[in-house]
Amino acid sequence: MFKLIELNISEPVNQQVYRALRRAIITCQVLPGVLLSEKEISSQFNVSRQPVREAFIKLAEAGLVKILPQRGTFVTKISIKKVIDGQFIREAVECAIIKRVAQEITESDLVLLDKNLAEQIDANKRKDIRSFLEKDDEFHQIIMNVIDCPMAWETVENIKAMMDRVRYLTLEDISPPEDLVKQHKKIVMALKKHDPEMAALALHEHLSTILQTINIVSQQRNDWFVD
Repeated sequence: MFKLIELNISEPVNQQVYRALRRAIITCQVLPGVLLSEKEISSQFNVSRQPVREAFIKLAEAGLVKILPQRGTFVTKISIKKVIDGQFIREAVECAIIKRVAQEITESDLVLLDKNLAEQIDANKRKDIRSFLEKDDEFHQIIMNVIDCPMAWETVENIKAMMDRVRYLTLEDISPPEDLVKQHKKIVMALKKHDPEMAALALHEHLSTILQTINIVSQQRNDWFVD
């Protein structure tokens, strides 16, 4: 069911299990309504049940699963309201951050962004949607790292969990990667000019795309969505 990971002894096991389960849900390896077995997952990852239980709690906080006492843990459907609310909060946080980034970004930071853009283009050429999604996340994380505020990315990552499921579902034809790459390039261009307002506007245009695409995909996959 899940892509197995090689556990890293330098990082808490529950966090590694959480990330693996989060990735599996977001990339549709596990469908809405599926019952997650604590016993099976602990066996699959060769860990005790405790880190799996802790991962379930964190997934529930992100809205990806629902824990029902005496019944089990189920993958949730995608809440349209939570996606819209998450987009609003994410944009408020990231647009505030990118204005500061535009003033503080260095040449080495820009080199990382250019490298990331090239990797996005390569993932798109290979039609590797999962890899593209990872590079998209990395793009935003590189920008946030400029101001050295790890809590900012942790907050955004938790907020956008439900959004990421929509992003994955729309990448093939509703919101193709080449369009997102163009949006990313506009953001980088603004950062290279050290223009806070231009950067915030480019980011706003990028992040607001989901408000249009969710209407299309929720009609195509009605049984995946609620409210």
